[in-house]
Amino acid sequence: MTKNRLTDLNDHLYAQLERLGNEDLSSEQIETEAKRSNAVVAVADQILRHATLQVQAAKILSDHGIDPTSHLPQVEVNALNRPQLRTITATRS
Repeated sequence: MTKNRLTDLNDHLYAQLERLGNEDLSSEQIETEAKRSNAVVAVADQILRHATLQVQAAKILSDHGIDPTSHLPQVEVNALNRPQLRTITATRS
């Protein structure tokens, strides 16, 4: 299964937050985790900007009477009955 959904991003962000809160880290390890956190946040910001752009594009399509479904993340339910988002990729003919 693909691991590139917005829910996976959320999991990565919380995992990084947990690593930062680890009280057993040395000052060098804390510095390493802080640098990693900055990188994770930078990537997450770009992912969220892209998702926002997808939603804006879908809204424009919808406003012009075009079905935007293939341009939006699809909600699926996992084994725990929790909604998860996955991107639908349109195929060109």
